[in-house]
Amino acid sequence: MDIPGLISTIDGYIWGLPLMMLLLGTGIYLTIRNGFVQGRGFLHAFKILSGKFDKKDDPGEVSHFGALTTALSATIGTGNIVGVAAAIAAGGPGAVFWMWVTAFFGMATKFASCTLAVHFRRVDESGEIHGGPMHFIEMGLGPKYRWLALSFAFLTAGASFGIGNMFQANNVAAAVNSLVYGADAASSTTVNVAVGLICAVLVAAVILGGIKRIAAFAGKVVPFMCAFYVIIGLAILAKFAGRIPEGIGLILHHAFHAPESVAGGLLGGVIRSGVSRGLFSNEAGLGSAPIAHAAAKTDEPIREGLVALLEPFIDTLMICSITALVIVCTGAYEMGFEKGKLTAAAFGLGFPGAGKAVAVATIFFAFSTLVSWSYYGDRAVDYLFGKKAVVPYRVLYIGFIFLGAVIKLGWVIDFCDAMNGLMAIPNLIALLMLSPLIAKLLNDYMARMRAEGTL
Repeated sequence: MDIPGLISTIDGYIWGLPLMMLLLGTGIYLTIRNGFVQGRGFLHAFKILSGKFDKKDDPGEVSHFGALTTALSATIGTGNIVGVAAAIAAGGPGAVFWMWVTAFFGMATKFASCTLAVHFRRVDESGEIHGGPMHFIEMGLGPKYRWLALSFAFLTAGASFGIGNMFQANNVAAAVNSLVYGADAASSTTVNVAVGLICAVLVAAVILGGIKRIAAFAGKVVPFMCAFYVIIGLAILAKFAGRIPEGIGLILHHAFHAPESVAGGLLGGVIRSGVSRGLFSNEAGLGSAPIAHAAAKTDEPIREGLVALLEPFIDTLMICSITALVIVCTGAYEMGFEKGKLTAAAFGLGFPGAGKAVAVATIFFAFSTLVSWSYYGDRAVDYLFGKKAVVPYRVLYIGFIFLGAVIKLGWVIDFCDAMNGLMAIPNLIALLMLSPLIAKLLNDYMARMRAEGTL
């Protein structure tokens, strides 16, 4: 029996049309159920993020900004670079439009899940936060649904070793190899071992300090890495400013008129490419981000939900859009580059040597994901086995970083990717069942803020 092939096939089914429809459909439902919260709560989210409503004695471990950057450090990753290129390579420029649609409705999903994460979190005697879908499933739906909560925690712990760990370490090693030897050179074992050791040591220095140190790290690194990538991307777009209207027009046209080169010209291929890559990039509905947002210092769950809805906006509507427009406006998407090299090639067409900046950005993006996913995994392990299991988990996680940098991953990543996709099912079931509570909390909060004149 071809086990790797079977796992790859199962992974393809899990990430197929039914899951995409469930994720996107839940986002549409929650958008309507909560009165288009993406619009009416958007500006208020920035007020919350500024610290205007912060109180010293609020429960929690990190600031709104710290929770947001921790979650962003996990979502802003290779999906913003390779994922966008893969969507365009598979579905043409029109796939970008469907990434935007996915991000818009994903904002409502992120809002709902992160609101519940704060509302149903548990604070232990030492002040440590225990939150995320496993907790709001059990506490919100009742003990009879604990099996669903356990399923989510098990899947999260498993996915953390693959998608959040080995896959990211492998990407760091590949990026360093391309910087040292060039994009077309074979991978060097010496470089891979060095990258594995350095990444393991650096991640250990951060994650052994828990969520406060992780949030402090993310608060410094995420703004820097985003600014680095965005500035270079905007500089290229400024150079090709005359092509931007045409590029946007191309995206909009092909969103509804598939080119013959894409899946035989079938529009479904365009939509599927955009939706799947959009969901992979911003992770809305998968349930990972609520674990980070649960640690926010606030006594108002809605506030953290509103901060969380900024994630798909920043991740997809801003950063992914810059990647997409560079690829389209430079014409790189028509030149036959492989999806793994398309973004670097497009940046290189913008400025000589700018392709190297993509490798540097990949290193930052992947490393930050390594750090944040460790927290998701250790909260899942804490739920499953208690505090005693957290330190052994972190040590094991660090070991897997080295492993991910030096071995060929193959079916291991397909297996963990499947677990990542399955995480969405328990999370979405809870979101749909608890949607009346979310709407009630939102309407109550908005009414109080209007009365206070702070909206």
